[in-house]
Amino acid sequence: MLGSLFPQISAPFRALFAAGEKAAEPSDAKRADGLVKLTAEQIGAAKITTVAAAPGVLTRTVVAPAVVAVDPDRIGRVAAKVVGAVAELRKRLGDPVEKDEVIAIIDSREVADAKSDYLAARVALDLQSALFQREKGLFDKKIAAEQSFLKARGAYEEARLRVELARQKLAALDLSEAEIAALPGQPVGELRRKEIRAPSSGKVIERRADLGQPVGGDAQLYVVADLSTVFAEIAVAIADLPSVREGQSVRLSHDGEEEAMGRIVFIGPMLDHETHSGRAVASFANADFALRPGTAMTARVALEEKPARLRLPRAALLAFEGETVVFVRTPEGFVKRKVETGASDDEAIEIVSGLEEGEQVAAANVFILKAELGKSRLEGLD
Repeated sequence: MLGSLFPQISAPFRALFAAGEKAAEPSDAKRADGLVKLTAEQIGAAKITTVAAAPGVLTRTVVAPAVVAVDPDRIGRVAAKVVGAVAELRKRLGDPVEKDEVIAIIDSREVADAKSDYLAARVALDLQSALFQREKGLFDKKIAAEQSFLKARGAYEEARLRVELARQKLAALDLSEAEIAALPGQPVGELRRKEIRAPSSGKVIERRADLGQPVGGDAQLYVVADLSTVFAEIAVAIADLPSVREGQSVRLSHDGEEEAMGRIVFIGPMLDHETHSGRAVASFANADFALRPGTAMTARVALEEKPARLRLPRAALLAFEGETVVFVRTPEGFVKRKVETGASDDEAIEIVSGLEEGEQVAAANVFILKAELGKSRLEGLD
């Protein structure tokens, strides 16, 4: 009857099991109730896969759109900090960068003037220090007048103050203590050069300057980001927002394929009235850099988790003659088994009875087994 009504559907199944039918005799209709005899080759050809019945967790989730973003604590903007021209750019897009690594050189008259002032102040300090020590020695021996001693001490203190002011100016131009200490031995031709160091480790994701380009103190040369950890901006519907909490687990997916697991770290206090949603931020480990900032994805926020005695995917369960059944793998093929179900989530159902832990159950293309079982029942009636 089914073959005459649905010839297009029944034809592939009949071809698949033709070998078994030719070998069988009419007495095979008396096979064990619910048994579908299949060889391993037939199971493979029909692409019927199995899963083991095992304990698990059922999760009630909220599904919401999400966009991958850079963690703001892991992004660094490399500024010129001085007025000048770009002399060197040592990194390209995508290059790795270590914190405090020199990645650019600025040719700056401002820096040259500041360095020259510091070096001149140091020379003056050395001279005034020698004069002060000489006058102090003479004064201690009652040879020099007190007025000469005080004058020398004043000149020394003034020279020391000028050195300190010149040092602070260099520090304001982002020269480190090590760079300042090395200035006396630096060649004159390099006084104009200012090394630009990376503020953090990561990869270069933007280059905003070219060689020879004039830059100001607030100009950005590079943007460096550490993408080993990323954020996801999740737009949670207002109705679901009261159920979302910090610390809840989140699963990101794209085109149905699972990408990463993370946790909510922040829930925004403001609502977006244009989208009628609230903002939640989740953090994700991204060691393989599979999550790319800007990618639109689907987030599933786990609101509630419940342990299940046994857990099977929804696709493994079928309705057959008014009963909920699964097909359990046997040496001869698959046998229909009635089961009782409990709680469920979007992907799986709890099995309360009818199965034991570890039994293999058909989970893909199960409709083929149902159709074959139904056909054998009709042939048995004939």
